[in-house]
Amino acid sequence: MFCPKCGRQLLEYTSECANCGHTFDPSIWHQGKHSKTTTLLLCIFLGIIGGHRFYTGYTGIGFLQLITLGGFGIWWLTDLISILTDSYKDAENCPLAKKS
Repeated sequence: MFCPKCGRQLLEYTSECANCGHTFDPSIWHQGKHSKTTTLLLCIFLGIIGGHRFYTGYTGIGFLQLITLGGFGIWWLTDLISILTDSYKDAENCPLAKKS
């Protein structure tokens, strides 16, 4: 993780940046129960029909992706990019776990 204020890498499980002193909620270190690797693979192979959305708890959005073929590919592509850039969160608003 990086400090949102100065951009320097943060020490794990801290709530204050050692560089600029910016404080933040320590819950950012919490990771969800869904694997990033599994979500990424589901998105690549079944993303056009919402497989990754069903896996991460977004059943409603998964159904919409199923009937629209991933929003005609656009929705699928944006999800793929968000998973690769670590900005995708599961239905409980938790980041994906880095290890499976």
